[in-house]
Amino acid sequence: MACFVVPTAEAIVTTIVQKKADKKAKRENTEIKNPFLKKMNWLNTMLWGGSALLAFEHMWHGEVTPWFPFLTNAANPADAAAMLFEMATSGVAMAALVTAVWVGLVAVTNALEKKPFAANAGGTES
Repeated sequence: MACFVVPTAEAIVTTIVQKKADKKAKRENTEIKNPFLKKMNWLNTMLWGGSALLAFEHMWHGEVTPWFPFLTNAANPADAAAMLFEMATSGVAMAALVTAVWVGLVAVTNALEKKPFAANAGGTES
């Protein structure tokens, strides 16, 4: 129904945060040090891409229309309650899962970036 609205709202917020951090770094002529802010574009890409795909899927099934109220379940109060419940359960769960995966990716890449690179991975010299 409208589960894609929650990740879309998160994508809007994280995009604003990223733009402000980029603008501040550019204004101060510095590099972003926080690894999460530095890789915020990964989260934005995941959220925007998933939201667009979900919105297309909902349009395909006729749950989203190009005319007001856009969401077919928003017209009927009884259906609106079910829509809000889906947003609160499925939408929040999807947004939280995407964010958790992103946090894991940032943690792993941050650990790999701090690990010294071995020039000779084989351990023997010829």
